[in-house]
Amino acid sequence: MALEVCVKAAVGAPNALGDCPFSQRVLLTLEEKKIPYQMHLINVSDKPQWFLEANPEGKVPVLKSDDKWIPDSDVITQIIEEKFPDPPLSTPSEYASVGSKIFPSFVKFLKSKDPSDGSEQELLDALRALDDHLKAHGPYVNGEKISAVDLSLAPKLYHLEIALGHFKSWTIPEDLQNVKEYIKLLFSRESFIKTKAAKEYVIAGWAPKVNA
Repeated sequence: MALEVCVKAAVGAPNALGDCPFSQRVLLTLEEKKIPYQMHLINVSDKPQWFLEANPEGKVPVLKSDDKWIPDSDVITQIIEEKFPDPPLSTPSEYASVGSKIFPSFVKFLKSKDPSDGSEQELLDALRALDDHLKAHGPYVNGEKISAVDLSLAPKLYHLEIALGHFKSWTIPEDLQNVKEYIKLLFSRESFIKTKAAKEYVIAGWAPKVNA
């Protein structure tokens, strides 16, 4: 029986996959493990009644497991790992937080209206830390094989690249070569190509936050 998963639909296009990096992380995990699943696209500005009854908080992604709807991508990916251990995707605990500062510093820099607030430097520091790690341990965070931490980072790096390119004409510096190779590697995976939101939906998703 296929698992059921609810993910965000695109802004203004309810039949297209939306721009939620946490939803994509769950889909990537299912794809990498070759688990059959049924996907429900949820229009987050007009949530269906059955979805709110199943999941009163109304957040995506949620996964149906043993007749219960489970929210939170951290919890969901953990459950998938436990129920479907093959191929293993767990990351060793000492590498589990690699790159964890990238997403919050990206959001801060994206929303920043003050070029001297240090948010760009904060993002560069976070990316450089990832670059140093990949240089020593790559091509993935845990060496040769992709693992959970990569599947969490991939959608966030995708958003970073599109949103900063569009709203700030900003790109990852050339000297962060290991990060650039890593992004190329992640974005070329079949699982990623299959589960990514179209570029215009990523831009549409961030626009209200940038213009707030």
